Amino acid sequence: MKIAIYPGSFDPVTNGHLDILKTASGIFDKVIIAVAHNSEKLGFLPVETRVKLIKESVKDIDNIEVDSFEGLTINYAHKKGATVLIRGLRAVSDFEYEMQLSQANSALDSDVKTVFLTTKPKYNFISSSTIKEIFINKGDISKFVPEAVFEYLTKVYKK
Repeated sequence: MKIAIYPGSFDPVTNGHLDILKTASGIFDKVIIAVAHNSEKLGFLPVETRVKLIKESVKDIDNIEVDSFEGLTINYAHKKGATVLIRGLRAVSDFEYEMQLSQANSALDSDVKTVFLTTKPKYNFISSSTIKEIFINKGDISKFVPEAVFEYLTKVYKK
């Protein structure tokens, strides 16, 4: 069984993230979308909430597991028996950072490979940071995030 990990902060998960995830789910037997928990960083949404919202957003895709982890992604991959890390690319500007990350992971374990997947062009500009900025300034994010995320943010942050 070919297991892939799609790690990230997903704070919040966007339609671009889901596009990458759907592509990965068609390539690999199992894809674990893994929310990275950094105890030194305060996120917009708690990790548990991000996991819950992602689970709601991918409930119709059978070979997806949603989890969270702390520490090195490569160690988490070992724990889960994964041999592939998925990284999403929106634009060329993402490539340099993602390549450096890939090379660092390869230096830690050359048996775990990184696969870069691109989003559809309509998602190229969407990032969690952009979504947060639009939302905080009372803009409409409904077309950029899964319905579960939109409903949660609208309900919780209603002002």
